[in-house]
Amino acid sequence: MTASADTHGYVPRHGRPAWRHAIELLSSMRFSISLLTVICIASVIGTVLKQHEPVTNYVNQFGPFWADLFLKLKLNAVYSAPWFLLILAFLVTSTSLCIARNTPKYLADMRNYKENIREQSLKAFHHKAEFELAGESPQAGAERIGRQLARTGWKVRLQPREVAAGTGVMVAAKKGSANKIGYIAAHSAIVLVCLGGLLDGDLFVRAMTWMGGKSVYSGGGLIADVKPEHRLSSANPTFRGNLVVSEGTQSSTAILSQSDGILLQDLPFAVELKKFTVDYYSTGMPKLFASDIVIHDFATGDKTPARVEVNHPVSYKGIQIYQSSFDDGGSHVKLRALPIHGTGKSFMVEGTIGGSSQITNGSNQMTLEYTGLRVINVENLSDAVAAGGSATDVRRVDLGHALTQRLGAADKSATKRDLKNVGPSISYKLRDAAGQAREYNNYMRPIDMGDGVPVFLLGVRDSGAAAFRYLRVPADDKDSMDGFMQLQAALHDPAERAQAVHRYVAKVVDPSRPELAEQLTVSATRALDLFAGDAGTATGPRTAGLQAVSDFIESAVPAGERERAADVLLRILNGSLFELNALARQAHGEKPLSETDDSTRQFMTQAVLALSDAPLYPAPLVFELDEFTPVQASVFQVARAPGKNVVYLGCALLILGVFAMLYIRDRRLWVWLAPVTNGGSHAMMALSSNRKSLDTDREFEQLRHSLPAAPPVHGA
Repeated sequence: MTASADTHGYVPRHGRPAWRHAIELLSSMRFSISLLTVICIASVIGTVLKQHEPVTNYVNQFGPFWADLFLKLKLNAVYSAPWFLLILAFLVTSTSLCIARNTPKYLADMRNYKENIREQSLKAFHHKAEFELAGESPQAGAERIGRQLARTGWKVRLQPREVAAGTGVMVAAKKGSANKIGYIAAHSAIVLVCLGGLLDGDLFVRAMTWMGGKSVYSGGGLIADVKPEHRLSSANPTFRGNLVVSEGTQSSTAILSQSDGILLQDLPFAVELKKFTVDYYSTGMPKLFASDIVIHDFATGDKTPARVEVNHPVSYKGIQIYQSSFDDGGSHVKLRALPIHGTGKSFMVEGTIGGSSQITNGSNQMTLEYTGLRVINVENLSDAVAAGGSATDVRRVDLGHALTQRLGAADKSATKRDLKNVGPSISYKLRDAAGQAREYNNYMRPIDMGDGVPVFLLGVRDSGAAAFRYLRVPADDKDSMDGFMQLQAALHDPAERAQAVHRYVAKVVDPSRPELAEQLTVSATRALDLFAGDAGTATGPRTAGLQAVSDFIESAVPAGERERAADVLLRILNGSLFELNALARQAHGEKPLSETDDSTRQFMTQAVLALSDAPLYPAPLVFELDEFTPVQASVFQVARAPGKNVVYLGCALLILGVFAMLYIRDRRLWVWLAPVTNGGSHAMMALSSNRKSLDTDREFEQLRHSLPAAPPVHGA
C-alpha cells in the first residue's frame, strides 16, 4: 500500500483458515497493485477500442473471430462489463482493508515522539553529531534547545532520565508528521473515486435490468410505443442518457445506449425546446450551441425557462442537462431526381427528414428515406488542393482523405488549414423492393477540389461502417449539374451519338477524302458505343467508360501497337464527346462551349472521367436538393450523478495526499544531554528523515551549528 508498509495483508486472529487467508489476500498491497494494473490495462483497451459500436462495425474492422471474442469478453463495453465492475469492487475492498489496517499505525506514529529511544541507538543514524555545553546543565540545555526548536516549527517533548552521573534529558522533536496524512488521503481517494465511478456507472442500471424485470430494447419504431419492460423509473438513482428535442416540441424520455440495444429513462419533467441557436466564426465553423428551453415539472406543473449552452449546463431537481450536440428535427426538403443512367426525365419529390417516399423507376418500386440534412458543412480543403485532385474514380475516391480530416476542433495545427463552408448536403437511403438499401450523401454546391473546375460530390456507401465513396460531377458554366446530365443523356441516345460523330468527322477530315471520313466514322462510332456501354461482346459482361475502351484495345490491338492505338482512340473519343456536348447544349437552347477556352477543356476532362465512373454509381437516380425548410433539434445529455461529488472529494483528497507525500518531509530529531563532572553537559544529536535529500543534509548542518550555541543575552 505505501512505501513504509509491508506487502502482506491483515491476518485475523479468529475465524476459519480459509477466511483468514482470504482477508490476508484482499488486504495485501500486492493484490491491490495487481487489481490496479488490470484496471489500467482495461482502461487502455476501453480508450483504444471504440465502445458501444454496432456489431457490424467490429466485424468489418477486425473480422468475425476477433469481433466474436470482443463481444464475449465485453470489450465493446469495458466500463460496464461485469468483470470490470467486479475488479473495481475488489479494488475498493482491498484498498479499504489496507487503509483500515495501516491507519491506526500511522495515527499512532504521528502522535508518538519516540522519546524512549536509547542513547546508544543515536550512534547508528546517518546524520549524527556530538558537542559539549560548557557551564550549562542538561535540564537548562534541554529547555533552551527545546525553545529554539519550537520557534522553528518543531514539536518538542523532554524526557528526564536518571544515569550514573546524575540526571540527563532526552529532547525528542518531530516535524512534518502530516506526511502520514498524505498516505491516508491518497489511498482514501482511490476508494472514493472508485465508489463514485460505481455510483455513476451502469451498475445501478444493470441491477435494475437483472432484478427489476427490465430488458434491453433492440427494435425500432416510436418511443411512445416501447413497452414498460424497457423503461426505467424516474426514481432511478443514477443514469446518463441522451434527449433529442425538436424545435416547438417537448420530450421527457432519455435514451440510454447499451451494447445490445437501448433502455428508455423516464424523466420527472419534460424539456421543451423553444429555439436552438448556432453562432459561427467567419470561416463557417460553429462557435456556440445554445438552446432556449422550458422545463415542465410533472409533479408541480411549474414551467421553468432556462438556457443551455456548451459547458454551461442547467440543473433541475438533481438532474443535469448538458448541451451535447444538435441534429435535424424534421426539416422539409424538396428534391429533384436526375437520371444518372439512360435518358429518363427529371422529376420532383418532397418529404421530411426522418420520413420516406415511394418512387418508381420504370417497373421497379423504391423507397426514398430522408436521413439527414446539413445546412452548414465546414471543410478543410487544403489537403485536397495540394493533392492536385488526382483521385477521381468512384471506386477509389474517399473524402476521408480530402474532407473528413477537417472534423474536430478548429485549433492551430502544423499544417495549413483552408476552412470553407461548402454549403448544404442531403443524406438519404434508397431501398429496393427486397429491403436492401444503400446510403447516399450529396453536397449541393460545387466544390473546388483543385482539378481546375468545381465539382459536385455524390457520395455512396454500402453500410454505416464503411466510408463514403464520391463521384465527382463537374459543374457547368451555370454552376449546376444540368450540363453534365444533358451530356450523359445524349451519350445514351444512339441518334445523338451518330450526329455527333458526323459533325466530328466533318470538322477534322477533308471532304475530298471520303475513304478517310468513312474509316474515321467507324472508329468514332465504335469509341462512343464502347464508352456508352452499347458495344456488346459475344462473351463476358458488358462494360462502359474508359474501362470498356481499354478492354477493346487489349483484345483487338497487338501489344506493340496498343499505346499508339490508345492515344488515337482517346483523341477521337474526346473530339466526339465535345461535339456531343455541343449538340446537347443546342438542344436545350444554349450556346456551345468555346473549344479554345481552358475552362472548357477542364470541364470536358472532368466530364469524361465522371461519365466513365457513372456506370459504377449504384443508383439509377441522383437527388439534388432544390428547396428546404430547416427544423433544428437539440441533443441534450441528461444525467443524475450522485457519485460526482464523491469523485470530486476523492480528487481533492488525491491532490492533498500527493502534495503531502511529495513536499512534506517527516523528520525526527533527538538530542541526548548527559551531565559531566565539570557541571556542563555532553550532547549527542541525531536526525532521521523519511527520504534522503539535500534539504535534509542542509537542515542537519544548520541544526548542528545552531543548537550548541546559546543565543546572545540582550543588553550584554
